[in-house]
Amino acid sequence: MKKIENGVSLQPLAGGRPRQIILLLHGFGSNGSDMIALAPSLQQKLPHALFLAPHAPDRCGGGYQWWALSSIAPRDLAAGALMAAPAVDAFIDRKLKQYDLTEADLALIGFSQGTMMALQVGLRRPRPVACIVGYAGLLTSTADLPHNDCPRPPVLLVHGSADPVVPVAAMHAAESELRRLGVDVTTHVSHGIGHTVDPTGLRLGVEFVSAALGASSQPERG
Repeated sequence: MKKIENGVSLQPLAGGRPRQIILLLHGFGSNGSDMIALAPSLQQKLPHALFLAPHAPDRCGGGYQWWALSSIAPRDLAAGALMAAPAVDAFIDRKLKQYDLTEADLALIGFSQGTMMALQVGLRRPRPVACIVGYAGLLTSTADLPHNDCPRPPVLLVHGSADPVVPVAAMHAAESELRRLGVDVTTHVSHGIGHTVDPTGLRLGVEFVSAALGASSQPERG
């Protein structure tokens, strides 16, 4: 199994030991530095959170990939996400143990291929994470989920209507499938937006994660 290194992180705004972890999973060919850019917007609502934006384990040009996207056929996407999941799970296990936290203190936020990973891992943890936020991504295979008795976290999916990389139809398909599985899912279409995170989508993500974690809006000052 490949090991995921720490990548880029942002310590709690309030200082002290983290009370929550926000795991940010980047897209294909990107890196943790891109995803950590979301953290400052989240910090004000989550002053006690540690933000972790690891690099995926495989190099891809000037960036990284969770698995090689040699094919976008549904069967190949499902196989890729399944293959990459153990490394993400191991990283999560390591960090929860390091900071003496549980899945209830963990939120997963993904973008594009990172969304695929967030859903792959977050829906299958033995104990539910606090929530999953997926930007501009899609849901790979759920063939094993109907027979999986694990409780599942709430999910927010945000997608641009003009996304040329992952069509917005992928979000609607994911919503339908997640609802069929009994997942509490919220969606938002950002009209006219391409393959990116727009300010409205970011705001919705901040609100969703902070509500799921029951976070205070103000940091405590010692």
